Amino acid sequence: MSGITYYLPEMFKALKETGIMLGISVSLGLVGGLLIGIALYLYRPEGIKPNKSLMLFLNGYVNITRSFPFLLLVVAVIPLTRFIFNTAFGPVAASFPLSLVAIAIFGRLVEQVLLDVPKEVVELANALGATKRQFVCHFLLKESRSGLILSFTSMIISLMSYSTVMGVVGGGGIGDFAIRFGYQRYEYEIMYATIVIMIIIVGSIQLLGTYVIKKLDKRK
Repeated sequence: MSGITYYLPEMFKALKETGIMLGISVSLGLVGGLLIGIALYLYRPEGIKPNKSLMLFLNGYVNITRSFPFLLLVVAVIPLTRFIFNTAFGPVAASFPLSLVAIAIFGRLVEQVLLDVPKEVVELANALGATKRQFVCHFLLKESRSGLILSFTSMIISLMSYSTVMGVVGGGGIGDFAIRFGYQRYEYEIMYATIVIMIIIVGSIQLLGTYVIKKLDKRK
């Protein structure tokens, strides 16, 4: 335990770095992924406003980003990261590739959730003469809110896992702490303590998401 106490300042610093990475990437993933998911739903061939060119572009971005090995993606976008942030190191710069992945992951999840919305809801919106904006805000998103929150929770958990490799390119974070101060220094109690902390964080995120979903379901 004394070893863990000795490394507490570094652990808190690593947790802060992970918080920065996740805070930025989750926020951008929420906004960007939601917009892309809605667009994929609306502009698909069977959607209310088909657009083949836009669908090809959005599907290409989502499919390529999701299928790209994450570590290789991080390395591949280093020149772009350096151009935007004037550095490729640190948690803020590391949030850029994480955000790209977050948007792609959440975008696809949003599309899948929206596709599960009953046809009766779409037909009701059409019968009432709802505009596209009214259809999205008052029918589509409202009907699918539980699924969207579950997808958002899954995205955060995925990003938590992805963030652990950012130390390889100087992004820092809790994963980098576990490797540098635990594994490489043979301080295995540090490594296992870090793993336990990450499990607790992920479990807490999942429980919070489930709690919010139950609260929303009671309001229906």
